[in-house]
Amino acid sequence: MSAELTLGAEEELHLIDLESGKLSARAPQLLSRLPKGNYSAEIQRTTVETNTAVTSTLGGLRDELLRLRGDLIGAAAEFGLGVAAVGTAPHSEFADFELTATGRYRRMQEQYRLLVDEQLICGTQIHVGVSDRDMAVQIAQRVSRDIPILLALSASSPFLNGHDTGYASIRTTIWQRWPSAGATGHLASAAEYDEMLSDLISSGVIADAKMAYFDVRPSAHEPTLELRVCDACPIVDDAVLIAGLFRASVRAAELEIEDGRPPLGIRAPLHRAAMWQAARGGLSGHLLDTTEHPKPVPAAQAVRDLVRRLRPQLEELGDFEEVRRLAQTTLARGNSADRQRAAFAERGNLTDVVDLVVAETHGPAEGLEPAASALRHYRTRAGDEAVGPSAAPRPNYREIIDFYRTLSPEALAERGRARDAWTTDAALTFSVNGEFAPFEVDLVPRVISAFEWAELGRGLRQRARAIDEFLRDIYGDQRVIDDGVLPESARQAPGWRAEAARLPRDTVRAPIMGFDLVRNEFGGWRVLEDNVRAPSGAAYAMAARRLMDAVVPDLPRPEGLLDPHSALSALRLSLGGAKKTGLGALALLSSGPASSAWFEHSRLADDAGLLLVTADDLDIHEGRVVTGERKTVIRSLYVRIDPELIDLRASDGRAIGAEIFEVAVAGNVFLANAPGNGVADDKAMYCTVPDLIAYYLDERPLLESVPTYRTSDESERRSVLERVGELVTKPVDGEGGRGVMIGPAATAAQVAARRNEIASDPAAWVAQEVVALSSLPAYTGATLEPRHVDLRAFVYVTGDGPADFEIADLALTRVAPSGSLVVNSTQGGGAKDTWILGAESASDERSAHVRPGR
Repeated sequence: MSAELTLGAEEELHLIDLESGKLSARAPQLLSRLPKGNYSAEIQRTTVETNTAVTSTLGGLRDELLRLRGDLIGAAAEFGLGVAAVGTAPHSEFADFELTATGRYRRMQEQYRLLVDEQLICGTQIHVGVSDRDMAVQIAQRVSRDIPILLALSASSPFLNGHDTGYASIRTTIWQRWPSAGATGHLASAAEYDEMLSDLISSGVIADAKMAYFDVRPSAHEPTLELRVCDACPIVDDAVLIAGLFRASVRAAELEIEDGRPPLGIRAPLHRAAMWQAARGGLSGHLLDTTEHPKPVPAAQAVRDLVRRLRPQLEELGDFEEVRRLAQTTLARGNSADRQRAAFAERGNLTDVVDLVVAETHGPAEGLEPAASALRHYRTRAGDEAVGPSAAPRPNYREIIDFYRTLSPEALAERGRARDAWTTDAALTFSVNGEFAPFEVDLVPRVISAFEWAELGRGLRQRARAIDEFLRDIYGDQRVIDDGVLPESARQAPGWRAEAARLPRDTVRAPIMGFDLVRNEFGGWRVLEDNVRAPSGAAYAMAARRLMDAVVPDLPRPEGLLDPHSALSALRLSLGGAKKTGLGALALLSSGPASSAWFEHSRLADDAGLLLVTADDLDIHEGRVVTGERKTVIRSLYVRIDPELIDLRASDGRAIGAEIFEVAVAGNVFLANAPGNGVADDKAMYCTVPDLIAYYLDERPLLESVPTYRTSDESERRSVLERVGELVTKPVDGEGGRGVMIGPAATAAQVAARRNEIASDPAAWVAQEVVALSSLPAYTGATLEPRHVDLRAFVYVTGDGPADFEIADLALTRVAPSGSLVVNSTQGGGAKDTWILGAESASDERSAHVRPGR
């Protein structure tokens, strides 16, 4: 056996000021107190590197890592410092970089400039003993297919410069910028490797052999093969797992060489793609499998497949049971990036993340004791808002889930019957396929933290302001077209109504706006759709709270829980915002009990003190809209009808809608929401909202949109037609989920039919990338299962100033049926009570709130 298969590790560790949570550049002082054989400086003064003794077992490596960390932690404590073994320190910013004062490092900074200045990163290097350098070079070519999986296990650097970067390992993307990083390409011998290295040094691009920053390389100073791709791991056992898998992979490659088997031969672009994929998603996304023609598979499956494939070598080394156990544990709790994001999501506070990674680095090898016991039989998935990868409830949901755990199946069933009875008594229904059905409210609420709600509020108010400006402009001067922001075809958008241009120029055209939002598997919020015609859901959100108060009054409520009924006053203010309509009543105009949202119409009217009227209840008298025998004047009409107002007729055939519209043109009744608003919320216009924000507000969007393609554009249409089976396709003027097709869930016949529909009428369709919607637990009988959810939030508008846009303290969480991604109520979905938490009373002086999930 040419490979001795001994083990060793180098860990790069951040020094953290425990008072501020920021990096500390006191490595020189610490190193002066530590033995030089095991501790050394790095290019940045905020980092100390440890070097273990050589060992032959995973247990020995674990002991070495704990010993070296312990001594460093003890020395750091004297300076008020902690230690964090993560790829990037959560609070780190490029401005924190301080160069270690040596001639070599100063030369590197002079030569590489920004590359050096951004090296606030830490990794874990694993060494496996291979004394034959020819064998080491050949093995390095063969193990490359496995290392993206090892990178995903280690990923611990989602935050940098005060942002969630959107990567599980942003360290990888920073590290790969070095000219000598990445794979070496095919090399047959140590002589070829040394020749290549010599050429690199001679070129002047790298200074010396130490700068051979390849993914896997023969060590420059030890008879080992060195793995260099992994982030530093705060939990020691994660590093031990990676070491065990890497050693087994080295042994498997050695046996292949001895048997004369050719290497798998993964092409360099595919290897780069696999590394990028691992850095992007870590264990929350997909990884490329290790076959000759790699395909994406769930990360957990890739890890299990690797353990299974390496089982013979792991058993030979005596490591199989331990590696299998460690792999199961890591998959259950997630990698460090997953845990950091979960900590951040609670309060949007980077200090919480710093505290977590320091505690884990200082803690036991197996990691910290879970704060809550796991949910047995719950199907965990990346992006579940309530249950983490370990199947343990997240902090905001612990009391909720613990409450339901105390209920017997019989008691739970009784609560379910009480819910159904309340739904029936309240006539809480919605029309599904033309027939009214109970509107199902699940008894596990959704919790939205104060931080998340504040972030959403800022983003949605901005979006509403831009849409309001657009509606005023498109039915006015049309500067947005004259200035080339929108094409001339915007005048022919499906929602365009020529008569809407006759309304008073200063009217608030969309006083009630609804926005559909989703969270992806990384926790980032995205706007999915804008709704400015007649967005429904507010009354259902309030009903969900009343139902929960009646059925589970003993469910613990969190501190700061907002009351959704406060939206009623915001609604009245938005309806009373007309400046010239004078005195009179506020009314809601409905199509009547046959309307799909009749429950909402009747409840809003009752709760907000609005008159509830239909076409037959209205008349025109002395230039005003009136109702009833006493001819009560209506000054504001909340339009919630199915046809366009101008097409509305009374039962006797009278064109009452056209008459009402003329009163509105004269300024004697305020219409909410106005005819023609569909021009702003058709699916094609959705693509342009970021441009509208820039044009009208001179701002960058605070909330991102889901990538959307306009099939009216020839180049985008070609791409969509090739990918119909991978995308979500929607009619531009569709409502209520009608006409939506989710490509991956569609049959071949459905995909072919949709492709023909798009080709026949390109302007009638848009396509969006499939978003892996977040999930929440829902009760199915007596068991919990994850269901996909979205969120509809509302902004109420009273004028055109920034202070005239208010996000309501309510939101409707819509729940998809089992196995579906379509959450719309008209397609059979249900809902949850949405528990929105208000602003915290006190803030941590070390806190840093950042934008999540880019």
